[in-house]
This record gives sequence, C-alpha cells and structure tokens, in this order.
Amino acid sequence: MKILLTGGAGYIGSHTCVEIVQAGHDAVIADDLSNSKPAVLERLKELTGKDIPFYQIDVADKEKVDEMFAKEHFDAVIHFAGYKAVGESVTKPLMYYRNNIDTALTLLEVMEKYDVNNFVFSSSATVYGVPETVPLVEGMKTGCTNPYGWTKLMIEQILTDASAANKNLSVVLLRYFNPIGAHPSGRIGEDPNGIPNNLLPYITQVAIGKLPQLGVFGNDYPTHDGTGVRDYIHVVDLAKGHVKAIEYADEHKGTEVFNLGTGTGYSVLDIVNAFEKANDLKIPYVIKPRRSGDVAEMYADPKKAKEVLNWVAEKNLVDMCQDSWRWQSNNPKGYDE
Repeated sequence: MKILLTGGAGYIGSHTCVEIVQAGHDAVIADDLSNSKPAVLERLKELTGKDIPFYQIDVADKEKVDEMFAKEHFDAVIHFAGYKAVGESVTKPLMYYRNNIDTALTLLEVMEKYDVNNFVFSSSATVYGVPETVPLVEGMKTGCTNPYGWTKLMIEQILTDASAANKNLSVVLLRYFNPIGAHPSGRIGEDPNGIPNNLLPYITQVAIGKLPQLGVFGNDYPTHDGTGVRDYIHVVDLAKGHVKAIEYADEHKGTEVFNLGTGTGYSVLDIVNAFEKANDLKIPYVIKPRRSGDVAEMYADPKKAKEVLNWVAEKNLVDMCQDSWRWQSNNPKGYDE
C-alpha cells in the first residue's frame, strides 16, 4: 500500500514511517514542520534506505492536499497532524479546534473525492476524561477535561459518522496512552519545542544538564507512592500498532477503536527510579502542587488490540529508559545538531 502520513515528521509519525517501510509499504509524509524538523527526513532515509516523498504543507489547506492526492494515488491515510499540548489547548482553545478539526475534515473530503477509503486516526487516552475505574476499556464512557482531548473525541465522532454514511470507508481509531522511548538506533526520537510537556523528555533534559531538576506534580494521590500512575508505551511498539491497524483497515469496513498501551501502570517516581537504574544516572527532582485536570491513575486494557489486531507491546521499561537516553545523549540539541 501507499500510505500518507500527515504529521509524519513528528515524534510518533517518524517512528511509524520506519515501521511502515520495513513492513513493505510505501510512505509519503505531509507536514508543515511546525512541531518537527527537516533533519528528520534525512534520518528516515538513513534508517529505511529510501527517499520518503515529502510535502511541506498545512493539511488544512484543501488545494494543496488535493494536488498531493492527485499526484500520489494513495491507498490509505494515517492522520497524526495536529496541535498536541494540553496546557496550550486550555489557553488557546479556538486555535486547537480550528486546526485539529479542519485538518481531519479536509482529509476526509479529499479522500472521498479520490476514493481513498482507509483511515487510521491518532487519538488519545485523554478521551476517557476522569475515569471511574481502571484499566480503561474501549467501550467505557468518554468525556474530556481540556480542548485538546475534545478535539480528539470530536474527530472520532466525525470519522464514525463518515464511515456510517460511506460503506466503503474503513476507520481505525487508536487511543494512545503515554508514548516514550526512541528508535534503538538513537537517530530519531522526541525533540520537543521549548520546555518539554512530557515526563521522559524532561527527565532526559535534566540528565544532560539542559534543565536543573524535574518537577513532580503531586505526591498525595491514592497510588503506591503518591505520584500519578500512567501507562507508558515504547514509541516503536506504538508505531508497529499503526502497521497492524492500517492492514486491518484494508480488510475491514466500518469503525473500530483500540487502546494502544501496555496494560501496566507506572508512577512518576517509578519512571525516575527506572531511568536512574537503567542508565546509572541521578535525576534531581522536587515535589510541586498537583496540576489541575490530572487524574491519579490511567492505564489501558490492551486485550482488544491483541485479539483483533494481533498486536502487543513487546518492549519493557528498561528499553524505554535506555532508548530515551541514547537518543538524548547522542543528540543533546535534538535535531539541531
């Protein structure tokens, strides 16, 4: 299959590109580089041995998207492109609703025109809102605590309605838990703009000396050590889940939703301790007040993905911590070397 990866130069998109090519498919990347770097493309060539066709476009720009579809003749789309910072979405909700929903609508309209009927969507566990119980199962009640999460849930609904109306359309909604780690080569990884929003990049930037210490938000949650518990999944495992999803979409119609997680919850301090042990480093940290909107624990029930997609997360916490540090230590300035 020839597969369009929107936002394919980003953290999850770039790792998925490698797995797509290694699985024997052709990848094309569309990305406006607002949250990624051109150097990713050279490194993808190095890792895959292929020149990945690249379009530097805003996926909300219908004219540009149409031109790309006319030229490339896609079989499927994996949609990563979108703004993704929870905190920023609270302060700039209109920007998030406009960008994230517009890109999805534009893609769907152009796909319909060119009769492209396989769509995998990069959704999020944030659509579960504040869960009443864990682990989280796909059929549970949804609801969100921030505009970023609402854009994901709204797009899920748009895609579900589109596939109900168009019997040829196959949609797979992938609800990610907390992706961490990097490609084992150390050549691609997470390179956030400014201060990292996510735990592992923050830890690695403390380890390399870019940041003085880690702030741990809350140590009074009802968890085993008082810090928040999340389901951390290696980004390569997550990327392989997309290959399984797009191959499933090619053989099935309608909409399916899958959790992509390990099914195991680790606390913030579990991650700090694991990182220190895996890499023989010390990470100074300070306890800070809870952040509003944070919940005590969230982790997946990944059984459906195992049974239907034949996908399971294979990498462990040591792999995640070592691969994160290899990426950061080999690329102290990220892609700006």
